[in-house]
Amino acid sequence: MKIAFLTLGCKLNYAETSTYERLLARAGFEAVSWNSGKADAYLVNTCSVTEHSDKKGRNLVRKLHRISPSAPIFVAGCSAQLRRESYCALEGVVRVFSADEKALVAPQIQAYLSASGNGSEAPSAVLTSSSELTPCQMFPAYSGKERTRSFLKVQDGCDYKCHYCTVPYARGESRNAPIAQLVEMAREIAAGGTRELVITGVNTGDFGKTTGESFFDLLKALEKVEGIERFRISSIEPNLLTEAIIDWIAGTSRKFLPHFHIPLQSGCDAILEAMGRRYRTADFRKKIQYIREKLGPDVFLGIDVIVGFPGESETDFEATYRFLEEEIRPAFIHIFPYSRRPGTPAATMKDQVQDSVKTERVRRLEELCRRLHAEFVRGQIGREEEVLFESSDKNGYMFGYTRNYVKVRALCDTARMGQLVRVRLDASMLCVENEDIL
Repeated sequence: MKIAFLTLGCKLNYAETSTYERLLARAGFEAVSWNSGKADAYLVNTCSVTEHSDKKGRNLVRKLHRISPSAPIFVAGCSAQLRRESYCALEGVVRVFSADEKALVAPQIQAYLSASGNGSEAPSAVLTSSSELTPCQMFPAYSGKERTRSFLKVQDGCDYKCHYCTVPYARGESRNAPIAQLVEMAREIAAGGTRELVITGVNTGDFGKTTGESFFDLLKALEKVEGIERFRISSIEPNLLTEAIIDWIAGTSRKFLPHFHIPLQSGCDAILEAMGRRYRTADFRKKIQYIREKLGPDVFLGIDVIVGFPGESETDFEATYRFLEEEIRPAFIHIFPYSRRPGTPAATMKDQVQDSVKTERVRRLEELCRRLHAEFVRGQIGREEEVLFESSDKNGYMFGYTRNYVKVRALCDTARMGQLVRVRLDASMLCVENEDIL
């Protein structure tokens, strides 16, 4: 049977969808494009980071049902967890999987479709429940379609409960797989020819709650995996990126790269406190200074910022803008307009910011991001760098990334595709627009 996979949201969702796809392929199912008209069934992995994400998930399910009214639709992911009844009510949906049932997605789909294919009576639409099925403590996963890079999920859930965020409710408490299991998965990734691995999770640096191990232990174990030549750490909280880890990456490690994605969310201490964040601007400033002191000025720093949080005045926003422009000067700013999420403390706070104000603040930060990113990229001209080129031809060019995550283009050369190549960077090779920020 043929099944189409559709993924919304973060790299974690993509890693999970890739794993569902691999598991079902081993059971004899063939993956097809969702709009090919050939799918016998669909699996939609949803996102709930904003209200728009929830709507997008439901609209996608409706669209799939219009394309193929007879094809059963399975729904998983964060929006499915938080809005289960609304998905189950949609025509075509036959299973809605909760957050603790990720390990059951592939076997349940296989059982349902096998029963349908054999002419057995398939059950009507249901909400699966933890009382009926064995829950999964942590569902390890990795993405596998991109040969040059793979995302390895090492941790799930979050205990922080920032006041704007639904993730703790959608993905549950912080938990992780054992290091030994993750090392074996990394070896499996390496055996497939992948050269670069990105370590990802919901609160990645909080790794160890389940097994009593530490995130630093994990990094040192992964460093020893043969075949993986590069490691990047996906988004990590500033309080969990320790000086010991930074020192090790700067000194001992030969595989972990000078590239960090660190959420700031606001450059105003009053807003950070209202958000329920676990640091203040002085802590953040000190951590960035330490990273640059140990790894040098060419370290890539991607920073998350939320604009328009309830109570954020123009003065508060200006403090964030100045903090970014004058003190942090990141290579990239990932900007999110605050989205009011039911059930979170921020949803009932006074002084909600108008959408038009959020839009203008996003625009201003996007302009700052373009300026800072262009400045960072121009600073790489003349440097000799190692680039991992992707295994694809895009109009006669191939693209790759330096160790510090600068996008590089070169004329296609099949001998260099999927390979680490040492090059001297010039202006014609450097790509200022970098949308694929981890």
